[in-house]
Amino acid sequence: MTPDYSRYRFLDIRREGGIATLTLNQAENRNAVHMEMHAELEQIWRDLSVDREVNVIVFTGAGKTFSAGGDIKRMAARFGTDEGWDHSLSIPASTHRLFEGMLDVKQPIIAAVNGDAVGLGATLALFADIAIIADTAKFGDSHVKVGLVAGDGGAVVWPLLVGPSRAKEFLMRGRLVSGTEAHALGLINHVVPAAEVMEAAMKMAEELNALPPLAVRWTKLSVNKWIKHQLNLIMDASIAYEMLSINSHDHHEAAMAFIEKRKPVFQGR
Repeated sequence: MTPDYSRYRFLDIRREGGIATLTLNQAENRNAVHMEMHAELEQIWRDLSVDREVNVIVFTGAGKTFSAGGDIKRMAARFGTDEGWDHSLSIPASTHRLFEGMLDVKQPIIAAVNGDAVGLGATLALFADIAIIADTAKFGDSHVKVGLVAGDGGAVVWPLLVGPSRAKEFLMRGRLVSGTEAHALGLINHVVPAAEVMEAAMKMAEELNALPPLAVRWTKLSVNKWIKHQLNLIMDASIAYEMLSINSHDHHEAAMAFIEKRKPVFQGR
């Protein structure tokens, strides 16, 4: 079965020799994930999973950024509106679908983190099976700095990779690190110069593509049983807390301060 990839507006999908390259394709917006792109990310893993011509997926971002995370300007515009309320009600289920899709897609995913990966962008990279990052990239989950709980996957995957204590420090501080430090911490598998990220990812993809597909796929799915257990254990609560925080005054203040290029003033409400 060959899915119709032409219907995707915000993702670019190209296939060659058993390798699919999936690109977040909003370079002018630093590949920030808005509602429409989020919906496409929920669906794309299902399409790739049934594509018999694909053995490996390379996941990257257009331009110089992997993904800046959520679209802050849209968040600010939705605050206090019916659209914002509807969004906060729909996001828990859609976020679970997105990450469950990444864990369930049969083919291995290699994240080619070609530039900054922040917030949801970092989480997307961490939910891949293997990640290769540019040494100069900024990497981290900065949800708290915009008044949000790190609930859309960060609370799930960071403790698995660096332990609960370090995960809490990084997530509560919203600290960003370089690609080199992300690799040293064990968050990312490999670090290379920015110009070599795609080359390194494709080399890894070619190696996996040459291996027995069923053995590779079922090994991935076996390990992911553990990660899915954590997803199911934590996600409902963490994303619910995030949706509460998305309706807080502190979040709106952070979003407006970001847009107006000023320092936010938080009041704990």
